[in-house]
Amino acid sequence: MIYFVNYTIGAFSKEVGLSIDTLRYYEKEKLILPKRNEINRRIYDSSDITWINFIKKLKQTGMPIKDIKEYAKLRYLGDQTIEQRMTLLYKQYDILVEKREEIELYTQFLLNKIDIYKEMLSERDIK
Repeated sequence: MIYFVNYTIGAFSKEVGLSIDTLRYYEKEKLILPKRNEINRRIYDSSDITWINFIKKLKQTGMPIKDIKEYAKLRYLGDQTIEQRMTLLYKQYDILVEKREEIELYTQFLLNKIDIYKEMLSERDIK
């Protein structure tokens, strides 16, 4: 038998590591659309945990909130939006690849300067 755990907003907040205010903001911005119980209180389940963790990862990639909102809207519209969601993910992927290349250039710049200083120190020690 499969049991589904439902969470109140307080329990869910602790589970996902976000404040209640943040969860309410996410709902206001339509990033997450929690179900409601018979007395209209928000209820969350394990699929909401997975979704919030995904949103957190998107934020960590640097994806702009407007793109995350668009992704969320498309997700809630269903599988017919997979291509559009992939487009958003590829767009962010391309940005990260470009940043990685920039970081590699900056890293090489610093290493070159470090090598110059090492050489200068080595020459100074020989004298």
